[in-house]
Amino acid sequence: MTDKTNIPDFPMPRAAGCPFDPAPELTTGAPISRVRLWDGSTPWLVTRYADVRALLADPRVGVDASRPGFPHTNAVSRARDTRMKTLMQLDAPEHTAQRRLLTADFTIRRMNALRPRIQRIADELVDDLLAGPRPANLVEAFALPLPSLVICALLGVPYADRDFFQRVARTLVMDKPDAGRAVAASEELNAYLEDLVTAKAAEPGDDLLSRLAVEQFRTGAMSRREIAVLGQLLMVAGHDTTAAMIALGVAALFAHPEQLRAVRDGGPDLVASAVEELLRYLSITHTEARRVAREDLEIGGTLIRAGEGVIAVKSTANRDPAAFTDPDTLDVGRATRHHVAFGYGSHQCLGQGLARVELQVAYRTLFRRLPALAPAVPPERLAYKENAIFYGVRELPVTW
Repeated sequence: MTDKTNIPDFPMPRAAGCPFDPAPELTTGAPISRVRLWDGSTPWLVTRYADVRALLADPRVGVDASRPGFPHTNAVSRARDTRMKTLMQLDAPEHTAQRRLLTADFTIRRMNALRPRIQRIADELVDDLLAGPRPANLVEAFALPLPSLVICALLGVPYADRDFFQRVARTLVMDKPDAGRAVAASEELNAYLEDLVTAKAAEPGDDLLSRLAVEQFRTGAMSRREIAVLGQLLMVAGHDTTAAMIALGVAALFAHPEQLRAVRDGGPDLVASAVEELLRYLSITHTEARRVAREDLEIGGTLIRAGEGVIAVKSTANRDPAAFTDPDTLDVGRATRHHVAFGYGSHQCLGQGLARVELQVAYRTLFRRLPALAPAVPPERLAYKENAIFYGVRELPVTW
């Protein structure tokens, strides 16, 4: 019987002065234990690499947020995810069918074909940086607009409307959750995308929403609402995560000058390796991977009952010494592609190929074209998104 009187709260704060490391309690505690969430529920926390992979690959656990026992991140996620299920809240066979609709759009071949376009966007943003004042905020000037421009082009969303959807995205991933505002913002974005689907069904272009409008909406296979919900997931996840990773990765390299020099002076292969290592080292998803047991199962020798919530901690899995040598050291030359920053199993991130290309282009372009890029403020003055869904720096003042 688990003693529920001495259960730590989750998430746990990072240690002062260690902004790139997981909370120390996560790495020193038991590999599988109970934690207490914002609503008083006490799901299981799984922290070891092998156990996390086993859990995420097990068909006996699900992502359906409407199931009793699901460990919701906050009031916003509970309100949204039970009201509007996206690809991330669907179990098989619905998840399999919907994911299959998008697989061809996110193949490695398709993502690499986008590389020249992403490179042009990155170069134009650096041109603007060079023409502008110093210091500059790298978040607003580069990290946020790069993935925003890319996902808009991929989906066929007018970039002129970026202020609208970025405002909505900020509401959905804000530090202090407000369920009412989040649901209203989500519905506002859905209405916008539904209108866009109608327009693209009449006059399709060469983009993902146009394809879905023609192949799914015109044929009656999917409603405007269903396509809009899918589009919202891709828009929000497709720009906020990569934006956070670009800026946080640069901040981490600033803190490790020898690794920054290796990235700046290395070729494409070294930069690709650096991206994987930064993904492993930083693991920006604060919410981790949340599941609920659909049947009784055993993970790491612990029995998890049907209906119990489980949180797989990717950040500690990626710092597990059983999987990575000297895991708390940032080493951009090491082989770490087996990390779980993008998850594992059937719900592994669909857009990981796009994220990899964007990050490779972003880091290589910044340090190639701005070889003297440096922080414009001391590291202790940087503010981090401690309570946000996606961890990162709020601002990153830089000079060159």
